[in-house]
Amino acid sequence: MAKRIEDLRSQRWFAPDNMRAFAHRQRTQQTGYKRSDFMNRPVIGIINTWSDISTCHTHLRERAQFVKEGIIRAGGYPLEMPAMSLGEVMVKPTTMMYRNFLAMETEELLRSHPIDGAILMGGCDKTTPGLLMGAISMNIPAIYIPAGASLNGNFKGQKIGTGTHTRKYWDEKRAGNLSDEDWLELEAKMTRSVGTCNTMGTASSLTSMAEVLGFCLPGSATIPAADSAHQRLCSLAGERITKMVFEDLTPKSLATKEAFENAIVTYVALGGSTNGIIHLIAMAGRAGIDLPMSLFDEWARKVPVIANLMPAGEYLMEDLFYAGGLPALLTRLKDFLHLDQGNVNGRTLGENLEGVEIYNEDVIRSLENPVNDRGTIGVITGNLCPDGAVCKPSAASPHLLNHRGKALVFENHAQMNAQIDDPNLDVDENTVLVLKNAGPIGGPGMPEWGGLPIPKKLLQKGVRDMVRISDARMSGTHYGTCILHVAPESYVGGPLAFVQTGDWIALDVEKRTLNLEISDEEMAARKAAWAPPPPKFARGYGAMFSTHVTQANEGCDFDFLQGDAVIDEPEIF
Repeated sequence: MAKRIEDLRSQRWFAPDNMRAFAHRQRTQQTGYKRSDFMNRPVIGIINTWSDISTCHTHLRERAQFVKEGIIRAGGYPLEMPAMSLGEVMVKPTTMMYRNFLAMETEELLRSHPIDGAILMGGCDKTTPGLLMGAISMNIPAIYIPAGASLNGNFKGQKIGTGTHTRKYWDEKRAGNLSDEDWLELEAKMTRSVGTCNTMGTASSLTSMAEVLGFCLPGSATIPAADSAHQRLCSLAGERITKMVFEDLTPKSLATKEAFENAIVTYVALGGSTNGIIHLIAMAGRAGIDLPMSLFDEWARKVPVIANLMPAGEYLMEDLFYAGGLPALLTRLKDFLHLDQGNVNGRTLGENLEGVEIYNEDVIRSLENPVNDRGTIGVITGNLCPDGAVCKPSAASPHLLNHRGKALVFENHAQMNAQIDDPNLDVDENTVLVLKNAGPIGGPGMPEWGGLPIPKKLLQKGVRDMVRISDARMSGTHYGTCILHVAPESYVGGPLAFVQTGDWIALDVEKRTLNLEISDEEMAARKAAWAPPPPKFARGYGAMFSTHVTQANEGCDFDFLQGDAVIDEPEIF
């Protein structure tokens, strides 16, 4: 139902003829705007995760000006409001610990101020789900603007993918195959511009899913950060959100179960990050939608990886942009998509794909010529992970997808770092590396420790992959035969806590099973002997996080934020 000016939230602050509204108008004019600049206009909040230390977002401060200009042109009044910037590399112990913080901040910034519609500016891994979770819960019209991927990297004539080649070259350096001089040169050349990782890591996986969910203007997710088209995108988004306010096109009207199925289909076709499962489950939960992990596995068996992008493929995000961008890839998937789902531009997904072309069929493969036949995601169960675990077959070694080996257990990340390069470490290429206490509570925050390093003595022998199991996550830019997100986590007494060095572990990715080969009686005895570790935090956000965060299979949201709850608007008078 179309809204009138007098129906807007902001009018409760500005329109009445009383002392409180007088104060609101007075203080707004204090900033240098005149009364007519904000009266009888939709007020648009720009939630900006810009920060000097968040390298993916350093351009968003300037981009916000283009957003403001678009809003003003369309007759709105822009208000820029900074929010926590979650730069993946710099934030410790992990940005995952603060995703829910950003979601809460976004929701409360919008709720507590006279905001009619929102522009959400982010891109680095946890900013996309954090911003969208908050916007879905608040449920006023909102458009998401992805920060954009950085430009292609190049090192000695080879395409370089952020994160993917960091891991590859670090292993070569540890193996003695890369000089210190080359390592330093790579450091200066790998990332050429502002923007998120240029591979199909977590950042681009999530921005692509945001676009398919309908929260972005079409084509947004694949525009490079440094391209002038990104500035134009920001301007167009500013114009569009001002009109959306009157259409009352809200996040929950877009975030349907069918839209989330579209996101899953796109995710598996892209060869997306394993982190995508956690975040999509959490976003769906904010809309009151149950998104079981089994649905991801079901679609991964139906839809192959057709985006030839690192880490599963050969190309980078800039190449996908030139090939036609995400809309071009979606044309390959029409038979699997709900084309009647909406978009912030007011059109359906099917309408937005009309006339879209593919310009490079090696970057965007056909369904008959996939990047590989192993699938994006495998959801694993067994006595080691009764509530599930995940792996990424498309980025794993085929010979390890059915494997049985003896466990080498690290009780925590510090122990692993201290011992992994010990020449006397009792390990060979058949060993299964196990890392405990790296989950949502144990990490804390479920850091990206799941791509356990290969022991140096094996790197020197030419080994580049092993089966690795943990309750941690793994960077979407990384690769390898890693079993991740083991639930329940070891820190709360999940079965992973009871694994001992020397135990036999059997993995069968095709059958989707992971089992510790001990008897039920022995498992029960180990559980009875296990003592819960002490809490990680005594106070502050960490204590709240540890008390209320759910497990990986539930999306790691706070238990008190899940569900499609209706929250009363604040009493402002």
